Amino acid sequence: MKQTEVLLQPNPNARIEEFVYEKLDRKAPSRMNNPELLGQYMIDAGNEFGPGTAYGNALIKCGETQKRIGTADRELIQTSAINFLTPLRNFIEGDYKTITKERKLLQNKRLDLDAAKTRLKKAKVAEARAASEQEVRITQSEFDRQAEITRLLLEGISSTHAHHLRCLNDFVEAQMTYYAQCYQYMLDLQKQLGSFPSTFLSNNNQSSSTPVQSVSTPSVLASASASLTSVSNSIVTSGISELKSSSGSRKARVLYDYDAANSSELSLLADEVITVYSIPGMDSDWLMGERGNQKGKVPITYLELLN
Repeated sequence: MKQTEVLLQPNPNARIEEFVYEKLDRKAPSRMNNPELLGQYMIDAGNEFGPGTAYGNALIKCGETQKRIGTADRELIQTSAINFLTPLRNFIEGDYKTITKERKLLQNKRLDLDAAKTRLKKAKVAEARAASEQEVRITQSEFDRQAEITRLLLEGISSTHAHHLRCLNDFVEAQMTYYAQCYQYMLDLQKQLGSFPSTFLSNNNQSSSTPVQSVSTPSVLASASASLTSVSNSIVTSGISELKSSSGSRKARVLYDYDAANSSELSLLADEVITVYSIPGMDSDWLMGERGNQKGKVPITYLELLN
């Protein structure tokens, strides 16, 4: 439970603050999380550079994506707290404490019973034996009653485990949704950044065919262009543009595994080589893929065109 809290809120000071507000039955003040802060700083910097410049525009788009990730992070924390942490905490601070207390009480009753039986064995006089037998009957009765209470409590553990299993599934589902959202956000951002390199010079009021005389500007543009090109990777390449504008086909290497969502798509395995081509009217994010007798739509973000 504690480590889940650390995972969801790594900042120990923030955890202490939330604990204090919870004990005071007050709502903790809302603060921007780290992705949201980074996103806001990126947006501010992008506006300072100028939204009309390639670098400024890219910073703004990155900032907006970071803020979306921050929102997804909040949703993960909230969902996990409600569906996983709270039921677990309620059990640990409620039923578990009761069970632990009753088990300890049962152990004490057993020790009392053992002591009474020992005294009975040692009793020599009839009067002492009668008293010891009475004591054994009483302690045996108390032990039996406590054993029944403890047994009933422990029998409920199986249903508690079933409940916690559902909670665990909810936690896993929340994490799955969060990482899927983050992946999609970054995929969208990657596609957007892929359109910048070809517009760098025009964004800075320079003709692509005119040599730039400034000493500092070309180095800045070259650095930014290299950076953004590496971010966009092989997703948006001139090869794909040429393929879409022609009727030919190309070989492509699959970068990641892909499970087809329906019968019109083709499932892919990482590192396999397939044939791809474009057909009129197809969405810009997809190509037709062929592997032997199998064919179907494949996402271009999973492909690297081969020469």
